[in-house]
Amino acid sequence: MLLRPSSVLGFLAACGTVAAFAQDRPTEAFDRASLVARAAELAKHEHVLPPRLESEGGERLTYDQYRAINYTAASIWTGENRTFTLDLAYPGFIFEVPVNVNLVVGKTARRVLFKNDLFEYGSAAPAVASVQHAGYSGFRVRAPLETPDTSDEFLVFQGASYFRALARGQVYGLSARGLAVRTARPEGEEFPLFTDFWIERPPEQAERIIIHALLQSESVVGAYTFRAQPGDETQIDVDVALFPRVELTAYGIAPLTSMFLFDASNRARFDDYRNAVHDSDGLQILNGRGERLWRPLANPRMLQISAFLDNNPQGFGLVQRKREFDDYEDGEASYERRPSVWIEPAGEWGPGHVELVEIPSDNEINDNIVA
Repeated sequence: MLLRPSSVLGFLAACGTVAAFAQDRPTEAFDRASLVARAAELAKHEHVLPPRLESEGGERLTYDQYRAINYTAASIWTGENRTFTLDLAYPGFIFEVPVNVNLVVGKTARRVLFKNDLFEYGSAAPAVASVQHAGYSGFRVRAPLETPDTSDEFLVFQGASYFRALARGQVYGLSARGLAVRTARPEGEEFPLFTDFWIERPPEQAERIIIHALLQSESVVGAYTFRAQPGDETQIDVDVALFPRVELTAYGIAPLTSMFLFDASNRARFDDYRNAVHDSDGLQILNGRGERLWRPLANPRMLQISAFLDNNPQGFGLVQRKREFDDYEDGEASYERRPSVWIEPAGEWGPGHVELVEIPSDNEINDNIVA
């Protein structure tokens, strides 16, 4: 998978007046310029999120209850000759902030209103069917990835500003994020959220899908456009415009989040039959001088932060180099099939540094690596 954030990353002048949440406007004119204008205007105002989700009895859905919900009926463009289909994701469990999903045809966007009857509920979660929510928790995108006759999930946006993608023959591993704010800083990390999406209806036989998103947090508002094309190498071109609400003193562009528990370097610390457990095993950098750097990942005993100073980096990414089953011996997790992600600026990013954050962890369910 290859992600290419563009050089359109700036603090732009505000124009127009918009509302933070347009629940009363299911249909509206939309294009990239209007999204940028909306983000610029929102940055002038205090951060406001829609109310968090509440179930009928006030309790949160359990893991088993959430997994019992079937998304099959909540699919868009199924049966049409459009290459891509969308699966809407049910809100709840750990996904407590409702997300507005809009479909764009031409220059017109229409809100996909939440409907309970789009989902099938297993016996473990009968009560949720009577709850009416303000929005979804995200969505998944499917396309013929493995064979021409199947529709395979290759991209998912769900939770804060996280998104994950697959290339052919892979299983999900590390995640990308829209923006990192104050990661591993003493004052605490801030997690921006994608609160609104606008998904362009692809033409028939389309090779890529275009997704727009509004990012919001206490510190910043962002307008994002993703152009995703799946294949042997899944490529996502990203245009970003950021508008700070406050002075941003510690933020990360094109952040990646992964997991590294152990390999041969720290194998003795873990009582485990496997040879290695990690989604990524190293940070790779192609710096502005054309030098290729490789930094193996670690699971330190104390928080560890490394900075690689650079000017106009040509690329960086978290990589899974070991590709044989014998490297891991885990038939369920299939770590040898986890993706690598490479970030390649489309323009000059100027001076800065590639930062690697390694957090101590004793469990493989914890993402403890950030780049």
